[in-house]
Amino acid sequence: MSAKQHKVRYGRWLLLILVILPIALWYFASPVVSVDFSPDSKEEFRYVWNTQDRIHRGDIKHGGSTIESSYIFPDADFFMMFFWWTDRGLQQCIDITPKHWTTLDIYLDATGRIDTTKTAPDVMARLKKCPGESDPFRP
Repeated sequence: MSAKQHKVRYGRWLLLILVILPIALWYFASPVVSVDFSPDSKEEFRYVWNTQDRIHRGDIKHGGSTIESSYIFPDADFFMMFFWWTDRGLQQCIDITPKHWTTLDIYLDATGRIDTTKTAPDVMARLKKCPGESDPFRP
């Protein structure tokens, strides 16, 4: 093989790396929020993630979890809210402020409230109740 062919081959690899590397960094740098439901819960939860211009809905059975990725560079108007409820009437909502390069793990107890014994204090500091909603943090 000639030197010119080696340069072309290495040039293609370098170009491929330069294209893939920023995408991989963007993916891994995006904050992620995980909500884990207690395996002891008796009911199925329904939920809605509302992250600025994205809305995701779903159902989670006991012991399940759901995740949502945040924006890597949120602007001043950024918001991330998680709503959950049961068919029997429990309705909760939290406003979340994600942190760069991390995963926030939020744990819900068997009654559907935030389990303050399992959810880390630094994660709790990034949560607040939604305006006009009941307190999801009390036992």
